[in-house]
Amino acid sequence: MTPVGTETSERKPLATQTRVWRWTAFTGVALLVLVTIHMIAHHFVVESIGGLRTYRQILDYIANPVMFTIECTFLVVVTIHGMLGLRSVLFDLNFGARARARINRGLVALGALTVAYGLALIGTLASRA
Repeated sequence: MTPVGTETSERKPLATQTRVWRWTAFTGVALLVLVTIHMIAHHFVVESIGGLRTYRQILDYIANPVMFTIECTFLVVVTIHGMLGLRSVLFDLNFGARARARINRGLVALGALTVAYGLALIGTLASRA
């Protein structure tokens, strides 16, 4: 029979690992869809030679509310996926509990700043259209 306190402490890390793994897998699948949309929209339906858009074409593209939403979603999903991957690599180095807590907080802050900066850039482009 296990003591009452150890049962919860053993389940919590496993539950957290499972949740992180599920989020990583979910964002990975979402990235496959979003990268496909992004590549087709940016490189395969462009009428110019070489499959690259001009600045004006990018402004027109990002002004479309559907494309704006897809690009913003792409930014958020790729950032979450990247931060979770970096977290997994850092946690594989077997830091202590306090260091893991700092890593979590630092990656959340870095991810939030990355998304905020990216959304500001996308918003700036959309406002110029």
